[in-house]
Amino acid sequence: MKSIAQIAAELAGYDPQALPADAVNAFLERLIEPVTKVERVGLFDALGRVLAEDIVSPLSVPPHDNSAMDGFAFDGAQLAAGQPLRLRVLGTALAGPAWRGAVAAGECVKIMTGAVMPAGLDTVVPQEFTRLDGDWVQLPADVLRRGDNRRRRGEDLMAGQPALRRGERIGPAALGLIASLGLAEVPVLRRLRVAYFSTGDEILSLGQPPREGAVYDSNRYTVFGLLTRLGCEVIDLGVVPDDPARLQATFAHAAARADAVVTSGGVSVGEADHTKAMMKQLGDVAFWRIAMRPGRPMAVGRIPRPGATPSASDFSAKTGTGRHAEILSSYGKDSKQEVGAVLFGLPGNPVAVMVTFLAFVRPALLRMMGARPEAPVLLRAASEQALRKKPGRTEYQRGIVTRHADGRLTVRTTGNQGSGVLSSMVQANGLIVLEHARGNVAAGDDVGVMMFEAAMG
Repeated sequence: MKSIAQIAAELAGYDPQALPADAVNAFLERLIEPVTKVERVGLFDALGRVLAEDIVSPLSVPPHDNSAMDGFAFDGAQLAAGQPLRLRVLGTALAGPAWRGAVAAGECVKIMTGAVMPAGLDTVVPQEFTRLDGDWVQLPADVLRRGDNRRRRGEDLMAGQPALRRGERIGPAALGLIASLGLAEVPVLRRLRVAYFSTGDEILSLGQPPREGAVYDSNRYTVFGLLTRLGCEVIDLGVVPDDPARLQATFAHAAARADAVVTSGGVSVGEADHTKAMMKQLGDVAFWRIAMRPGRPMAVGRIPRPGATPSASDFSAKTGTGRHAEILSSYGKDSKQEVGAVLFGLPGNPVAVMVTFLAFVRPALLRMMGARPEAPVLLRAASEQALRKKPGRTEYQRGIVTRHADGRLTVRTTGNQGSGVLSSMVQANGLIVLEHARGNVAAGDDVGVMMFEAAMG
């Protein structure tokens, strides 16, 4: 396994004091490794999980030619340009068992949507195009072509073809597709385990009384939401004050039980706390100043798995988080955890936490989950206002995208872009992404927007 220094040496122009956002993701691609343990789960438990193997279709979908419409099935060879067609109705084919019987020229079968196409018939005329006269139906000229409104056998999937690929996250449509193949279980990679906590003497937990200079912890709840939406198994370690013993115990226990550890606070240059020192002491960690706004300070690295895991009672005594220790002690080990945990040390400001998570941590965790890497899709919208931007850094501004009656998409900022203004993240429906080399934006210029619904799902 490569060290932080070895990975950095592979990246041209690597400068930890002015690291471009794209270089961060390139670094993380080399740092992380996906989980490998495979589980088989029922479909109701498979939503959001990552496929461990290709799913090959055991049957053709649909399994037979069938009607796409309520109408009349007949041999389309009888159609002639400019000529109406008159056919005698022999019977009705319903969805389910196939209609049995021979259909000759000049004859047809009334058919329902999904019904098996009778032998020798290849075309369906929708009933609204026809005029019925007793046992006869009249088709106007030139309303359809041969083969219209017939779903062919295997049109969706042919037996033996891959239906879903390894690394795909299972969404609602995929659940339905798997069910259509008659499969009750699927092989998936185990859930990623992520421990997270906030640091700092000035951070209050909910329920504590206010005190001068202190703020209530919002970051843990934001990170919890982001990790849960991602489908991770979350391990909440609470708030850890700037105490070396408690920080050490928390980091060690998190690394013993989790694949990744996410912290907030304590990574800025010159901060007078113990978090950075403890990160350096326990693992192979790099501290960056990323060329971005908001965000900038970030720590990334690995914390090795301790040789001996502290007991739940020992952990409780050192950290005051016995409930979390009890939860952690219930997790089993697998070979993947022997390498320890990947550390993501995020800034302390609430908006910076969300932005750095969406820009860097989420893509990295998806790779750790075994999901196929996909760059975020940016919606293009016209800026409603001029935006000041310095080349040489990537900016993520909170934005509100509006769709107008004519279909145009425009975006405006939420106003104050301070990294502590968490309410602006609630008002926004996406992040305006202004690329590293881009300068000022004029009103009317196109910009890319990372929509929250897509980025957090």
